[in-house]
Amino acid sequence: MNIELGRLSSRDCDGYRAVAAWIARDPDNETFIYRRFDQLSARNLLYLQSKLLALEQRLAKLDTHVASMGDLDLKDSARRWEAFAKNAKSRDEEGEMMELVIQIRGRIKEYHEALLLQSQVAKLERPSNRVIEAFRIWFDGGKPKQGNPKPDPVLGGRAKYVLDNEQDLVALKTPADDDFLSRFLQDHWPVTSRQNSADRTGHYQERHVIWAVAVISTFIASVLLVGAIASLYAVQSSKGRLGMIGAFTALFALSVILLTNARRAEVFAATAAYAAVLVVFVSGNLGSSNSNKPP
Repeated sequence: MNIELGRLSSRDCDGYRAVAAWIARDPDNETFIYRRFDQLSARNLLYLQSKLLALEQRLAKLDTHVASMGDLDLKDSARRWEAFAKNAKSRDEEGEMMELVIQIRGRIKEYHEALLLQSQVAKLERPSNRVIEAFRIWFDGGKPKQGNPKPDPVLGGRAKYVLDNEQDLVALKTPADDDFLSRFLQDHWPVTSRQNSADRTGHYQERHVIWAVAVISTFIASVLLVGAIASLYAVQSSKGRLGMIGAFTALFALSVILLTNARRAEVFAATAAYAAVLVVFVSGNLGSSNSNKPP
């Protein structure tokens, strides 16, 4: 999605219906961005944790009480679930402990579910500045023209501040490729379409960027490999060849970093393989035959 100033000109289209329609209009769903509420989530987990800590302390006190008593039924309940379940129906000590165990069971399930959900939310990525800017421009009614008051946001109440805390925004879907070239093309894609004549937000499809990056990456990889071999074949000096191997290897490593999502270990592995190919070429018959030619 590219940014073009302005939004629906009709003020009758304001409201949640208009926002939902604009979010759903992006073919790649990059506009599905919402508040993550990190502070509230952290506070909720702290409350759940504190409640469990209190329940844990109560259970520990009951265990200590049972251990200090000489009651054989209490000791039997501490060893066998069947006795514990039976005595809980007729004895106060076991009944209190059973009630506490059931309460802990529900609380710890709630706490673990909250932890797992929060861990999944924490893995969601922040939306790109491009999408946030496009959303903000449309949401706020576009940049005000000279002499005209700034339009009101699409939503009112507290909802009109939803985009103010950018660090708390989360994207439900981000582009598959996050390398430098992909981000550059996404920010400067020349061809966009508008799915609504009144909406001036330009859209492009992610697969077009993926194809363009694939073509450019393939071309650069071919140039680095074929160009390096041709250059090494033409150079006679051993020192010159050594310097060229170093230069081409550095260019290859840089291209892997800029054109792919490779991790550091993958960058090292690919660069080592590339350098090995050039060294094998230099030490092989093709390289040596050229250097042994009479002047």
